[in-house]
Amino acid sequence: MKPNIIIGIVALVVGAGLLIVGINASNSVADQISNTFLGRFTQATTWYIIGGVGAAVFGVLMMALGAGGKKLS
Repeated sequence: MKPNIIIGIVALVVGAGLLIVGINASNSVADQISNTFLGRFTQATTWYIIGGVGAAVFGVLMMALGAGGKKLS
């Protein structure tokens, strides 16, 4: 298996984990109060969600580019 595909799988799993943590954190009492009074989630929850989406997209791209890449040797 190519290293790019392995890195892509790891990034995708980490991204999915961060996204799940962020979504679960958005349902907490502190985030619900913050969303009610400020109209947004807390900064930590926002970064979990953004980081999760970014890592997942990076993982998918690494897997797609790694599967179709040329050998250098």
